[in-house]
Amino acid sequence: MAKIVCKGLTKRYDGGPPVLHPLDMEIDDGEFVVLLGPSGCGKSTMLRMIAGLEGISGGDLAIGDKVVNDLPARERNVAMVFQNYALYPHMTVYENVAFGLRRLKVPAAEIDRRVREVAAMLNLDALLDRKPRAMSGGQQQRAAIARAMIKTPEVFLFDEPLSNLDAKLRAQLRGDIKRLHQRLKTTTVYVTHDQLEAMTLADRVILMRGGRIEQAGTPSDLYHFPHTLFAAGFIGTPAMNFMSGTIERTGDTCFVQVQGQRWTLAGPRFAKLQSGQAVKLAIRPNYLKVASADDDIAMLKLRGKVELIELLGAEALVTLEFAGERLAALVPASELPALDSVVTFQFKLADLHVFDAQTEQNVSLPVAHMRATSPVDPLHRTTGVQGAAVH
Repeated sequence: MAKIVCKGLTKRYDGGPPVLHPLDMEIDDGEFVVLLGPSGCGKSTMLRMIAGLEGISGGDLAIGDKVVNDLPARERNVAMVFQNYALYPHMTVYENVAFGLRRLKVPAAEIDRRVREVAAMLNLDALLDRKPRAMSGGQQQRAAIARAMIKTPEVFLFDEPLSNLDAKLRAQLRGDIKRLHQRLKTTTVYVTHDQLEAMTLADRVILMRGGRIEQAGTPSDLYHFPHTLFAAGFIGTPAMNFMSGTIERTGDTCFVQVQGQRWTLAGPRFAKLQSGQAVKLAIRPNYLKVASADDDIAMLKLRGKVELIELLGAEALVTLEFAGERLAALVPASELPALDSVVTFQFKLADLHVFDAQTEQNVSLPVAHMRATSPVDPLHRTTGVQGAAVH
């Protein structure tokens, strides 16, 4: 069993401010979890603490049923794949992959069997006699993965392994890593700043910011139900559109004013909004559709001038100016509006998110996706999940 449990885990350097704030987290046996976030958010530090390459300043870290705070890296039965491949340049692929087993005095026949088995899984059969300098970046990274796999670890750790590759190789290796996990079912923790990698690979994503957990859930949950303004802006390509607005209430009816536009916010999602409350409205570009005369009158509408058109193939990204804001709409290439034209777009109320402008919390989540929140830290406005188990 290779369940990973963190309780109150924290990290400081030389008595300075915390790099990783106290957090509780559980990763189930066989789960593929991605730690996602911008540079400096603490995700790689977290990974290195699991690997035993960084000391733990506070709290407990358990792998399986054993607390490993003071256990050396070599005794944790984890394998790590780095961004820079870290292959020995004077050794062949075969020798690189076999190196760890030879240090463990595994019999030669067993080493040969396991090297060839792992090489077959990763399509390295024809490359076993090559040295790293005679291989592409993608081939070198597969060799690094093979070297990690051959030790049959309880936990795989990946530290931004695809960052040095071009787009085509990244897509290919994403598929290789996903298939590998489906076959081996080894507990995997993968660090990246690329939300596309996170969304395509993960069973569960843990989004981090400033050494804290911002939100955790399935890729679908983070995309459809962002809990904070940061989560909404970080997840999704093209990025979420944001507009400033003010809430109005007339009796039991709730409205939002957006630079002269007035939209009705009907339904239980908006029941707690207060008159005069400053909000940020968010809508994804793919939910904006060009309006026509026979469309549903219940749809919310906005009218803007087309400033830019970026053709992406079957679709195009249209940038429009609306009430002083630049918004993006992803539309079929066959429905492109003319440049500089004034166009009405529409969207469903169900696709609109409303965030409190001060706390940056989503105040329009369906009841099933609401979470308990803690008092807001003025320097880190997303403290609602720290100190609570993320599972």
